Amino acid sequence: MYHGNAHRRFGRTHEHRKAMFANMCQALIKHEQIVTTLPKAKDLRPVVEKLVTLGKRGDLHARRQAIAQIKDVALVGKLFAVLGPRYKERHGGYTRVLKAGFRYGDNAPMAVIEFVDRDVDAKGKDSGPVFGADQDEAALAS
Repeated sequence: MYHGNAHRRFGRTHEHRKAMFANMCQALIKHEQIVTTLPKAKDLRPVVEKLVTLGKRGDLHARRQAIAQIKDVALVGKLFAVLGPRYKERHGGYTRVLKAGFRYGDNAPMAVIEFVDRDVDAKGKDSGPVFGADQDEAALAS
């Protein structure tokens, strides 16, 4: 019987699922909005909300728990310095999941998961290739 199995498996092992959600948490904290499939967004929501609650606590133990889960110290810094104080007065419900149609190719239901009261300028920040000063000049010259 299938009793007591609350979460989806997504056809992945436990370690793969854990890594997938850690990567998705990193992307959501960094950009404050990501597009993914609807089931993944629904399962990601409680993971991210627990991390924001750790960010609201703000103590050393909470910081170490967050680092153990998402494994990026810079993003944990953003979680504790920006997101924690932003949602200090809010009791849960830090994210929203919006349906975004169906993906071309396999018709998978897509969704946008984003933080409530998000910073619009954070989307796409620090993503893509990073060029040095000499490469920028070469790219502009050609």
